[in-house]
Formats: sequence, C-alpha cells, structure tokens
Amino acid sequence: MEKRSFFSLIMMLVCSITIQAQSKNWTLEECIKYAIQNNISIKQTELDSKAAAIDKKDAKGNFLPSLNANASHSWNIGLNQDITTGLLRNQTTQFTSAGANVGIDIYKGLQNQNTLRKANLSIVAGKYQLLKMQEDVALNVANAFLQVLFNKENLKVQKEQLAINEKQYSRSEELVNAGSIPRGDLLDIKATVASNNQNVIAADNALLISKLSLAQLLQLKDFENFDVIEGTSAKDENNIMTETPTAIYEKAKEGRTELKIAKTNLEIAEKNVAIAKGAFQPTLQGFYSFNSRVSYADVPQYDPTTGTIIGTQSPDPFWTQFSDNKGQSFGAQLSIPIFNGFSVRNNVERSKVSLEKSKIALEQQDLDLQRNVYTAFTDAKGALNAHESSIVALESRQEAYNYAKEKYAVGLMNSFDFNQSQTLLTNAQSEVIRTKYDYIFKIKILEFYFGIPIIKN
Repeated sequence: MEKRSFFSLIMMLVCSITIQAQSKNWTLEECIKYAIQNNISIKQTELDSKAAAIDKKDAKGNFLPSLNANASHSWNIGLNQDITTGLLRNQTTQFTSAGANVGIDIYKGLQNQNTLRKANLSIVAGKYQLLKMQEDVALNVANAFLQVLFNKENLKVQKEQLAINEKQYSRSEELVNAGSIPRGDLLDIKATVASNNQNVIAADNALLISKLSLAQLLQLKDFENFDVIEGTSAKDENNIMTETPTAIYEKAKEGRTELKIAKTNLEIAEKNVAIAKGAFQPTLQGFYSFNSRVSYADVPQYDPTTGTIIGTQSPDPFWTQFSDNKGQSFGAQLSIPIFNGFSVRNNVERSKVSLEKSKIALEQQDLDLQRNVYTAFTDAKGALNAHESSIVALESRQEAYNYAKEKYAVGLMNSFDFNQSQTLLTNAQSEVIRTKYDYIFKIKILEFYFGIPIIKN
C-alpha cells in the first residue's frame, strides 16, 4: 500500500512539472529560436544544403582515377578452339578470366575544375537560402507573436468594458426602481451588455486563433496551453527612424541575403557557361589494363614427328597459368570533337541565356530591395503617426466619456447617447492597441533591412 502511494505521489509530481512546462509563457526570442530549430520549411532547406555538399563530393570525384575489375567463368561444350594449340577440337572446357582497368582524365577542357567551383558556389548559395528561410520564419513569428499580444490586450479592453456596463446595468436598475430614469434606458443598457458579451467572445476566439497560428509556426501541438509574455512597448529602441531611407537602403545592399543569393546564382550561371564551352575542347585520357586467364582442360601431347595426339597432360596449377597468361596494356587516348549535331553549341547558348536571366534577376532584386526599403520606411512613419493620433483620440474620448458619465448620472443624458460614448471609447482603446503593434512590427521590418537582427544571437 505504501509503495502504491509513493508511486502515485511521483506520478502527480511528474504530471505537475509537465503541465507547468507546457504552460510556461514564451518570449519572442524563445519563439524565434524554437521555430528556427523545428520549422518544417527550414528543415527542408537544410536538406537542400546537404544535397549541395554531396554534389561537391561528386565534383571532387571527377579528379580521381576510375578503377574497374572484372571476372568471369565459362563452360564451353562442343567444337572449341584449344587455347594452347589453336586447333579446333570437340571437347568440354572451363575457363576463368579476370582483369582490371584504370582510367584518368588528363585534360577535359577544364570542365572538372569548373564543376568543382560551381559545387562550391552551390554550397554558398545553399547557406544563403537557409539564412533567408530563417529570416522569413523569424519575421513571420514576430508578426504572429505581436498579433497574440494585440488580441490579449484587446480582450482585456473588452472585458473591462463589459464589467463597467454590468455595473452600470446594476446601477440603472436601482435608478429605475427609484423612478429616476425610465425603464427604456435600462433595456438599452441591457442590450449593450449583451453586445459587450459578444465582443468578449469574439476577442477570445481571435486570441485562440492567433495562438494557434503562432504554435503552428513553432510546430507545437499543444497550442491550448501555449501563451506568450506580455509587456512589449511601442518604442524605437534603436532610433531607426532617425536614419534616412537612402542610408537604410545602402546598408541593406551590403548585407541583405536575397542580394547575396542573386549574386551567387549569377556566379553559378557563369560557371555553367564555362563548363558548356569546355565541351568544345579536346579531351585526353590515360588508361591502364591488366588481364589473365586460366584453363581447366587437359593439355594434349603430340608426337613431334607425326603431329598426332599421343596422350594428355593435366593443366598447370591455377596460379601458374594466371601468371603465365597475364597481359597488360596502357596508353593515352585523345578525343577531338568535330561534329555532334550542334548539341555542344546549343548547350553553350542555353547556358548564356541562363546567365542573362541571372543578371536580370540580380538587377530586379536590387530594384525590389530599394522599393521595399522605401515602402517599409513610409509604412513605419505612417504607423507612428497613426499611433500618436490614436493616443490623442483616446484622451479626447476618455474626457468625453467622463463628461457623459456625469451628465447621465444626473439625468441630463439618455442611455442611448451614453452607450454611444462608451462604444466610441472602447473603439479608441482598441485602435491604440492596434496601431501600437502595427508600429512595432513595421519598426522590426525597417531594422531588419538595416541589418539589426530581430533577436540578438
């Protein structure tokens, strides 16, 4: 009984620790790091990098000699040529033959060298692609994280407004019973409370969906127990707004990953042209071949005078025959392309077309970067203005609500106008929250272009 109680206690502690671990609040830095380690798209890009590394091994292997060995054993029945005398005889014989061939490229139009250089560039491009994917995931996580924060604050606003209206409903009931206000005002407030309940439910659902979206980016399954740390403020901590769009663009040109990818792809296209042109040049290969054979047939003995067979003799031992019958050959082979149906020329032209596409892609990427930087700067500036304006509007709405509350308390305002004032105040509070997180995210994008990472490594 004591063992069972002790085991139950241990299980309760383990479950408690597990629930606490699942329910812990995540910071933005923790979310991004976890996503980078577990995101499916990043894992797929990592596999592409591994494939590029394998291609490099293939390119290195082109410089090594090729070695092939062969062996065969055969039975010959009927009229066969005697390998010793060269005469045809009706007999059953067995033969074993073995050999090896070695070949190596001495000159191949520098195709092997250019293929290796291309493989090195492909590895670099793969690293840039992985970095770009990590950056995209980090931005998506930051956006989803801020969306969760927005929905959490908006839910608080809706709950606070509901609590205020519920108190107002209770107060209105007392005023109706005292005959201070008509019963129609109470019904208006009751309808307002019902509407506030719907707003709370909608805000709660929006928070749940935003948590689900963030959890999916992180590849978390238990999103219901997932939550984030609050307390993000709308501040330009790195003073990025003091920079000019031109300065941000020039800085972005130095470090943006998409430009590095485009430049590396251009270098790869240049190597493809060099590889294709290499097929116009002669190739020189060295080769070496070794072979030997063994026969298991009895060796006939001939009369030197008449030339007739007078008997047979057992064949020499296996290794003796293998040594006596061995042969070797070596040399070099020169191959000069003369005409191949225009295939080489077409490959060169095709590679040149790809090269031109890569040049245009690099130019387009530069133009896109410039447009994105100026757009991001304009969006951030507009978001700041919108946030500052929403704060001013909230202050005015708060004063208007306080004034309306005083008038309603003394019977100088009806319930409909008072509810309108409350609704405008709630909308102003929600707008401040929305513009705050919109500004934070746009500042993150602008810092990202300037080379400031979303999280510090």
